[in-house]
Amino acid sequence: MNKKLPALKSDKDAEKLLERDLSAYIGAENLDPFPFEYQPKQKSVNLRISDDLLKAVRAAARRRGIPYQRYIRQALELAIRQRETRG
Repeated sequence: MNKKLPALKSDKDAEKLLERDLSAYIGAENLDPFPFEYQPKQKSVNLRISDDLLKAVRAAARRRGIPYQRYIRQALELAIRQRETRG
């Protein structure tokens, strides 16, 4: 079982932690995949949505640790992929 990361109260604490072997804290079982976006974005889209929907999108993006515009883009990409696989 991996150890829990200690609470970091300063940048100096973080630097000290990073100088140590982190294998006791980090393992394959507690890592999440991180999708990278390689394609450049050439076009901009402007759309109107309700305040409630925007708040929900921002909250969901915050939970995933990504910017809300990237979250929207990933949701659109996922919807297109799912539609294509269904025929």
